[in-house]
Amino acid sequence: MDITPSGSLTKSNAQAHHAHKNLLEGIHFKFPTFKHDHPSVIDVNKVADEQLTMGQRIADGVASVMGSWRFIIIQTVIVGAWIISNVWLLTHPFDPYPLILLNLLFSTQAAYAAPVIMMSQNRQSAKDRLMAESDYRTNLKAEEETRHIMEHLDHQDVVIMQIIKRMEGQHEEVMRHLARLDPEMARRLGMDIQEVSKELVDEETGGSNITGNS
Repeated sequence: MDITPSGSLTKSNAQAHHAHKNLLEGIHFKFPTFKHDHPSVIDVNKVADEQLTMGQRIADGVASVMGSWRFIIIQTVIVGAWIISNVWLLTHPFDPYPLILLNLLFSTQAAYAAPVIMMSQNRQSAKDRLMAESDYRTNLKAEEETRHIMEHLDHQDVVIMQIIKRMEGQHEEVMRHLARLDPEMARRLGMDIQEVSKELVDEETGGSNITGNS
């Protein structure tokens, strides 16, 4: 059987609701919102490779072959065999000394290889510019996200300080009422709170000293 008067429950509930209302009154809980509508991250290398023309693919292939040790070794072997054959081995050489045909072939190769390699280098430079632009956009996105996070944290700090001030006011009001009703209990409660606060400060100070020594 419940022997607690219903009037007392209603009164205590009303007092608790009033205290809660006073504690939260004037505190703004509406945090700033931000729409994360940034474009998705793309692979610049993949997009650039998908947009290559046939001429650009050929230029990249030629530049890749001519810029390798395999090409240098094969060409050195061919040139060595050419020189040995036309200077010492063949009775009727097809390119007698001073090897004018070989010089012509080298000149023709250089005349065509240089523009092809430059085309490949220009395409690579264009890809590098795309990557630099992508990095710049990513940095802007990160800066904007960080700025909104900091604004959100600042707002949280403001709300927390408002709640702490309201709680301190409520605590002081409770202590005043308790001091009027039971001064000895209020004194003991104040001493307990001071001891707990001192222990917390000592723990924080000790932890910071340990961290600093380590």
